[in-house]
Amino acid sequence: MTPHPLYLNGRFVVRETSFPVRDPADGIVFARMSSAGAGETAAALADADVAFAGWRRVPARARGDLLLAIAAEVARRAEEIAHGITRENGKPLAEARAEVALGLDHLRWFAEEGRRGYGRVIPPQEADRRQLVLRTPIGVVGAISPWNFPFHLAVRKVAPALAAGCPVVLKPASATPLSAVRLAECAHAAGVPPGVFQVVAGPAEAIAGEFLANPRCRKVTFTGSTEVGRRLVAGAAAGLKPLALELGGHSPLLVFADADPAVAVAGTLTAKFRNGGQSCIAANRIYVQRGLWDRFLADFTAAVRALRVGPGLDPATDIGPLVNPAAAELAAAHVADARARGAVLLCGGERLPGGGGSYFAPTVLTGVPPDALGMREETFGPVAYVNPFDTEEEAVAAANATPYGLAAYAFTRDLSRVLRLGDALEAGMIAVNHGLPTASNAPFGGVKQSGWGRELGSEGLDSFLETRHVSLGFAAG
Repeated sequence: MTPHPLYLNGRFVVRETSFPVRDPADGIVFARMSSAGAGETAAALADADVAFAGWRRVPARARGDLLLAIAAEVARRAEEIAHGITRENGKPLAEARAEVALGLDHLRWFAEEGRRGYGRVIPPQEADRRQLVLRTPIGVVGAISPWNFPFHLAVRKVAPALAAGCPVVLKPASATPLSAVRLAECAHAAGVPPGVFQVVAGPAEAIAGEFLANPRCRKVTFTGSTEVGRRLVAGAAAGLKPLALELGGHSPLLVFADADPAVAVAGTLTAKFRNGGQSCIAANRIYVQRGLWDRFLADFTAAVRALRVGPGLDPATDIGPLVNPAAAELAAAHVADARARGAVLLCGGERLPGGGGSYFAPTVLTGVPPDALGMREETFGPVAYVNPFDTEEEAVAAANATPYGLAAYAFTRDLSRVLRLGDALEAGMIAVNHGLPTASNAPFGGVKQSGWGRELGSEGLDSFLETRHVSLGFAAG
């Protein structure tokens, strides 16, 4: 089995050292990926630093044209890329196709947004002075992308950095590295200059450590757990290296008595069970006002029972396997803990046969106490914890009772309440009456321990630009 290659300085490079890639649907190794260490990463950063001198001077319009050319290659290979996502990640093919579409939208958005890295001219305080504010690319970027959305979360880092004039060295998750290879193939076919975009894969500690320690790497952007984020912060401290961190969440979802019941059930299914619950913005804690409690719980539980679990390439599948058996084991442990503390199991709650141990039944629990593991930590699986509430104030207090603040959801037809929740909920994103707040033209990121900075929107471009003040003296005449 020939390993898939790294992409280094404009060349696809196969290494003898490699690691396995497993299909979560059956646990079988179906591919191998070439592995890089600190040495290869240092060389990639050096090549990126050389490329930076030229790439930063390429006009923003031309950089955007390259992103559009990459997007055209992605569109041409969309079905192949989607199948690849399902094979290495396990998600249903329909969700993989949606992921490719979102990545395409990111590329096209930043192709245009790159033209708008505006500076400004400040009105002078002296007759012979002018103050200019310039936005300049920060430099070489080390990007670390996760396994749960292996294509579009890689694009979400690469596209704005390239648009801003920054070369990128991308490290994909070892569980799902092949989506990054396909992105590199599309970039190569589009004509990306050598060193401007590269892919290294392998041991996280070695590669991330080189990103942090190497002065040629001017910024690190990471999506993953809060625990790993803390380690990156510690590693970046010595060099005061800037970080962009999109970390864990524990998103609350509030259903008020005036909500449209059908809209609330459909939106909660999306917010909770997309990608089998393996999403940082997944709804983890669901609170339903008593006036709608009985109907919502009955309809929601019936809808969850109807979800079909199976291989992602089966068109009838709603919930694919989790990424590995350890993920299913964690979900089972959280369910067992909740039940031991008095929670009532309404459906699911068990691991299912097949998939090398990675399948888990879609689950609904109610009466879950706040000290249960699943009410304090991300389950990262298809497990819904549903509890009742009486007042808006009670719901907001419960929603905010967490150190995390990535996303929150609310279902209500009361506009005044929507405005109050916008102020009161401690989350970087709040979705009202739907279950998916991600959009290319809007900022994505969290508060509290859910991260630093924002991706997407104009803020996503700003993340890779530095601000310079040029104070210009001249003969006033």
